[in-house]
Amino acid sequence: MTLHTTYPWEAPASGAAAALATQVEMCVPTLETPRLSLRPMRLTDFSTFHAILSSDRTVFMDGPFDRDEAWAEFTQCVSGWMLRGVGYFTILKRDTGAILGFVGLGMEFGDQEHELGYFLTKDAEGFGYATEAAEAVRDFGLGQMELPSLVSYIDLPNTQSAAVASRLGAKRDAQAEAMFSEPVQVWRHQLEAYA
Repeated sequence: MTLHTTYPWEAPASGAAAALATQVEMCVPTLETPRLSLRPMRLTDFSTFHAILSSDRTVFMDGPFDRDEAWAEFTQCVSGWMLRGVGYFTILKRDTGAILGFVGLGMEFGDQEHELGYFLTKDAEGFGYATEAAEAVRDFGLGQMELPSLVSYIDLPNTQSAAVASRLGAKRDAQAEAMFSEPVQVWRHQLEAYA
């Protein structure tokens, strides 16, 4: 199936390039939870990614983003796998295959440590999906990938994301927060269970 778009860089590859892209994707694990499947991000996921990032709900992520800014964020989420061995997953509801959002491990420009990030479609909020997905990715990062530390950077007014971090057992790190010039919550995910 060929995706036709007025933005050619968003269209999937074809031929030998598509085969290589599939091989690379197969190197990224898929994680399963009772209700969710977390698989590597694909070009066809960008429409959902863009819809989330272009909404007013991303005000806590320095949004809303225009299409070009969303594309830059999307490619950064995917490139982490090649550059750092960790990256983002697309969250799928196992029983329907519906895309619920995105979750992953990243280290963006300016980050001091790996970050566990998560954001959902509006319709997926309020069902515990963010916590379920983030728990699986946290365990993957700290357990299988043996990351030396893991935090979630959360804007002060973003009480929903802070609640997810708290449910995951993360604790606020005042010392790390003091290192930032602007107010931010730094929620530190605990390493003890993975030692």
